[in-house]
Amino acid sequence: MKQNFRIGTGYDIHQLVQNRALVIGGVKIPHNKGLLGHSDADVLTHAIIDALLGVLALSDIGTLFPDNKEEFKNISSLILLEKVYDLILNKGYEINNIDSNIIAQEPKMMPYIPEMKKILAKTLRIEEDLISIKAKTNEKMDAVGELLAIEANAVVLLVRLVVN
Repeated sequence: MKQNFRIGTGYDIHQLVQNRALVIGGVKIPHNKGLLGHSDADVLTHAIIDALLGVLALSDIGTLFPDNKEEFKNISSLILLEKVYDLILNKGYEINNIDSNIIAQEPKMMPYIPEMKKILAKTLRIEEDLISIKAKTNEKMDAVGELLAIEANAVVLLVRLVVN
């Protein structure tokens, strides 16, 4: 018997570097550094993608969109998110809710969260109130706290579209 609901988790971390845009949750955030990566390195969107892929055991973002493929160079992670969500729908599931965290010492994320929710909801074709985004710091500890990286994690609950 197929399950009527499934839960997945995702995690991502990227190094902060000079001369890169800082994009998180699809929002370009003014900052003196950005995240290093093959795509736009959007840690929040990547964590959500990995959670969605993990729900149905469809591997991970690096396997599906490898960093040695030129077609994914500097691509918007929102495009990758759309592709993954289409896979989820094709498997007969839809998003019940997403709960996520952005862990960054700076810049402060709270002012950008409403726009992130709006963009992610539009990309996933779901209501904004199905997405929770929280901002945390690491209290000046580890790579995040030392302003070397930003990380994110996400938990996703999917429900079956048609119950047999």
